[in-house]
Amino acid sequence: MHNSKETIYQISGILILISAVLYLFAPSVAPWIMAVSVLAFSAVTALSPYPGKSIRGKRLFNFQVVSCVLMIVATYLMFRNNNLWALLMIIGAVFLLYSGIMIPRELNKERAMGE
Repeated sequence: MHNSKETIYQISGILILISAVLYLFAPSVAPWIMAVSVLAFSAVTALSPYPGKSIRGKRLFNFQVVSCVLMIVATYLMFRNNNLWALLMIIGAVFLLYSGIMIPRELNKERAMGE
């Protein structure tokens, strides 16, 4: 099950990027691809909570949740042809990138302290 979640997570992330670029060429199709991708990405994120016990790790997971909410709002703005969707997507990407780098570090620290 873990492998299928990771596969869905990766494919939906790639489709989010593709739909952001596709918006320049096909603004009527891109929001639909974005919506499905963000929904799948958010579902996998919600179903994969932080496995450790540290407060910092849980806060970093909350950054991922905030990122998903920002991407959902960005998708809505994309449907409304409001160009602020790109700004929200960039902010969400920064949160996601930061938490994606820091969560494994935090998990490694927890494992090292537990040994």
